[in-house]
Amino acid sequence: MSNTGLKLETPPLRESEFFSDAVAAVQRLEELYAEATEFLIERFSQVAEGTKPASKFRAYYPEIRITVRSYASQDSRLSFGHVSKPGVYSTTVTRPDLFRNYLTFQLQQLIENHGVKVEIGPSQTPLPVHFAVANDDSVTVPQEGVMDYPLRDVFDVPDLATTHDNIVNGYAFQYEDGSEPLAPFTAQRIDYSLARLSHYTATDAGHFQNHVLFTNYQFYVSEFEAYARAQLADPNSGYTSFVSTGNVEITDPDTPIEAVSKMPQMPTYHLKRADGSGVTLVNIGVGPSNAKTATDHIAVLRPHAWIMVGHCAGLRNSQRLGDFVLAHAYLREDHVLDADLPVWVPIPALAEIQTSLENAVAQVTQLEGYDLKRIMRTGTVATIDNRNWELRDQSGPVQRLSQSRAVGLDMESATIAANGFRFRVPYGTLLCVSDKPLHGELKLPGMASEFYKSQVSRHLLIGIRAMEILRDMPIERIHSRKLRSFEETAFL
Repeated sequence: MSNTGLKLETPPLRESEFFSDAVAAVQRLEELYAEATEFLIERFSQVAEGTKPASKFRAYYPEIRITVRSYASQDSRLSFGHVSKPGVYSTTVTRPDLFRNYLTFQLQQLIENHGVKVEIGPSQTPLPVHFAVANDDSVTVPQEGVMDYPLRDVFDVPDLATTHDNIVNGYAFQYEDGSEPLAPFTAQRIDYSLARLSHYTATDAGHFQNHVLFTNYQFYVSEFEAYARAQLADPNSGYTSFVSTGNVEITDPDTPIEAVSKMPQMPTYHLKRADGSGVTLVNIGVGPSNAKTATDHIAVLRPHAWIMVGHCAGLRNSQRLGDFVLAHAYLREDHVLDADLPVWVPIPALAEIQTSLENAVAQVTQLEGYDLKRIMRTGTVATIDNRNWELRDQSGPVQRLSQSRAVGLDMESATIAANGFRFRVPYGTLLCVSDKPLHGELKLPGMASEFYKSQVSRHLLIGIRAMEILRDMPIERIHSRKLRSFEETAFL
């Protein structure tokens, strides 16, 4: 019986199985997940418009579990694919079809590095009906109060007790059975973000690629589409399709894309490759809140890198509009992450991202070495939460900017970098100077020079080229140990 007094009805109870083959293990996860969601969808469809049923319906997320009994050391060069001590480790799993490649790779690492089998079976975590029906367009869960009885009396609903960032925030999280976390997110946390991504970006999570560019300037969207069409016209590019807002997908470079009637909060576009190694562009708009929202949810997709390619204020008189700023440090005055990642936590520059961005600038601009300094400064980027900071007493902000040696100021970059650090997603920043408020060059109509316009056109190309350089790096080099703490999950 459930705690509502109703008889509890579930799918047939399945025994856990052990696998030494990662592909077979993931296939079993898919079978268990499909059985659970089909059960909930069928029962919900039966009772949605009727009277309160005599049963409560429940299905469970599948889970992965391993038991390690030895302290035998692993390859210390790897930042993932192994656990640090003997014990029982587990994770709940959602959408194994979406994460098939990711799960297969992670499980194969564990099987090889520890010489153990992985255990696949149902967990003890209920699957909320809202998430079960999320991928069935024919079924919609109504708002509370629409039905003749409380939905939660009959089905499980999202539970904040299992929807959190305790694992990535290092809060010594354990599952109720005492097992340690195997992955950085619980299944409900992932499902929550998948639903939010669909809402904010108006594209399905399955379209997201492993390399994500963030921008705060709409002009880059047009540039990205033009680049995508050129790549689709080249049979040797490796790109297979372009996805626009609203899940409009084209494979032919000349296929028109109609404008959507209502743009989402964060329009998102995907230049896809068959293995997911393409590039996604997200126009997050302005502000650290948007930057945090986007990265909070995209992080569950476990991208290999994300880079900010937006606009900033140049803080040095020697800079020109259109110059580039490559961040190697961040002054965080965005405040949106203070509770999750205190400002005293350093956000290091990642060599792999930095060199990829610098090489990309050199390739696109045809400048090298000392000549690059004509158009690019490397230094601290400050991120603030007040777009009109210039209208307040400038003595305090200007002093802090000077003491930090900041060369650029924006409202998103440090947030994106800090959340990359928090979520163990490699991050970087290459900005384009759009104004110089400390030197009388405000962002006003008609002030952009030809140099600025040409640089903006090349800026996105540099970001894409940097991602292509990163794509060719071994995964163990990109996901370095700099982003890992004392005791980490085995999964990336």
